[in-house]
Amino acid sequence: MKKYLVIGNPIEHSLSPQLHNYWLKKNNINAVYDKKKLNSDDLKDLIFKVKSKEISGINITVPFKKEVISYLDKLTFDAEATQSVNTILLVNDNIIGHNTDISGFKSAIKDTKYNFVGKKILILGAGGVVPSIIFALYKMKVSSITLTNRTKIKAEYLQNFYNSDTIEKNGWNKIKVVDWGEVPEFDMIINATSVGLNNNDNLDQDFSKIGKNKFFYDVIYNPKETNFLKKGKDLGNKTENGKKMFIFQAAEAFKIWHDIKPKIDDEVIKLLD
Repeated sequence: MKKYLVIGNPIEHSLSPQLHNYWLKKNNINAVYDKKKLNSDDLKDLIFKVKSKEISGINITVPFKKEVISYLDKLTFDAEATQSVNTILLVNDNIIGHNTDISGFKSAIKDTKYNFVGKKILILGAGGVVPSIIFALYKMKVSSITLTNRTKIKAEYLQNFYNSDTIEKNGWNKIKVVDWGEVPEFDMIINATSVGLNNNDNLDQDFSKIGKNKFFYDVIYNPKETNFLKKGKDLGNKTENGKKMFIFQAAEAFKIWHDIKPKIDDEVIKLLD
């Protein structure tokens, strides 16, 4: 029986095993998918288990999406462009790093029918999935992206990473960085931090002057309504959690591993409620 894992820290909230094991059963695949909490020191040994075929594939979540790269042999274009990996597998004795977050985010937003063209985006956070979201947003022709993070230097690192040849080559507007707590004008705000995984978490941001008809998006899907989304809704704005993004990126990972595109239907959506 093949074995698959999702790794992270924290990892308790992850619903990846429910989703992947459901698809494995539906497609009569003799495999099991589990989750494992790790520290940085555990990565080398874990990757060795992939190399020795003890583990067939791994999903990576916060905080290892960049850190895992040094242990891999090759990266796909999207993983290289964002320096972010969330799916790995062994191909001809080479461990390949993929990034399915980009397509997952784009598919999720397409599903909301929201038009990104010309929109101003504010992103809270600078780790994990943020490089992938930035890449996807530029591809969807937003007018500007502003980052803010409690540790400002991390936001500035991403700003410098993208404000280079990639920006100029594609004619994209440069990323801006503002201090944590500063709320510039935006059309859409994305919470890409882990603040919200606990029900009593708050971002300490003042949105009282932003007006209505904005889009509040949270990459967190469990719990399904964070305090960030509740606040957005109370202020009269559109809200969406990260469940669809999670499902779409998982489906892409499933296809990479098993060469089968899993079915996404109401039963799958309800599975994660």
